[in-house]
Amino acid sequence: MEELNLNLSTIGFNEFFENEFESYKEEGYIVGRVALEHKRMYRVWTEEGELLCEVSGKFSYLAASREDFPAVGDWVVLKARTGEDRGMIHGVLPRKSKFSRKAAGTNTEEQIVATNVDTIFLVNSLNDDLNLRRIERYLLLSWESGANPVIVLTKSDLCDDLEKKLSAIEGIAMGVPVVTVSVIEEKGISELQTFLLPGNTVALLGSSGVGKSTLTNYLLGEEKQKVQEIREVDDKGRHTTTHRELILLPGGTVLIDTPGMRELQLWDSNDGLVESFSDIETTAEECKFRNCTHEQEPGCAVKQAIKDGIFDIDRLLSYKKLQKELAYLERKQEKRAQVEEKKRWKSITISVKNAKKENY
Repeated sequence: MEELNLNLSTIGFNEFFENEFESYKEEGYIVGRVALEHKRMYRVWTEEGELLCEVSGKFSYLAASREDFPAVGDWVVLKARTGEDRGMIHGVLPRKSKFSRKAAGTNTEEQIVATNVDTIFLVNSLNDDLNLRRIERYLLLSWESGANPVIVLTKSDLCDDLEKKLSAIEGIAMGVPVVTVSVIEEKGISELQTFLLPGNTVALLGSSGVGKSTLTNYLLGEEKQKVQEIREVDDKGRHTTTHRELILLPGGTVLIDTPGMRELQLWDSNDGLVESFSDIETTAEECKFRNCTHEQEPGCAVKQAIKDGIFDIDRLLSYKKLQKELAYLERKQEKRAQVEEKKRWKSITISVKNAKKENY
């Protein structure tokens, strides 16, 4: 196991978590932070070093869904095994923030990407892979998570029309900081440093091959993450990171590098939609009709704003698409909840019947 000499405050343990952990102290528990997860086994950073942990049987039995299990970034309550670099997790402390998406596939399940994050670096490449609609989607989930987003534009040395792309991104960023960087030319790194505060946690999120691992290695000062060159055929990077992991930077910031996401489906993001599309939401308040669909209604302030060049039609179409996606997800979640409720009552009914048989 890796030798670690950690002070909990260095890796983000603050007054919020201290208060939540208070009730566990008298029972002999210690607290640690999940640095890596692999098939329900967890590497946890503690003041006693790094421990390989699993959840207790009681914990697993009481967990109602995937959300109840530990995720990378979580603070967990555990007991270390004497003489071993192992431990047993008995609880998860409440989360300050949580970046989630709908799990890939047809099942309506939440996938937690990272928890207890202070700042999210939304990493996008400035080559031909730049996608405004994808950035809008990432921003939406970032606002919903409770963390503060920062748009990080990598590979600026490969961009011939930087000002044009910056203008387009700032048109959808709504006050979100935008930082352009080039690791090769060492440009923009000092601007990132203002967000890399001691004791804070920063998550790197973005598609495969946008430069997250290269940026991680640069900030860390060593070849921690494997990187690959971009493909000449389509100017896109190739996926390198395969798992989520906590990385402690020299300055005391905890970094979470994440695998590239081929798809980013929404999860419980209604508040994030309002935040991400505040320009459209605010403009819509001036529409003649409260239930305006921004199609053919007279007096539509949103359609007028498009004509005036305040924002373009593609942004409105993206807003509507995300609205429909969230509405569909909400219906799926309600249906799933109804099915689970029926199963629960069926199980209770069977238990009651069996109890009656035993008594007669």
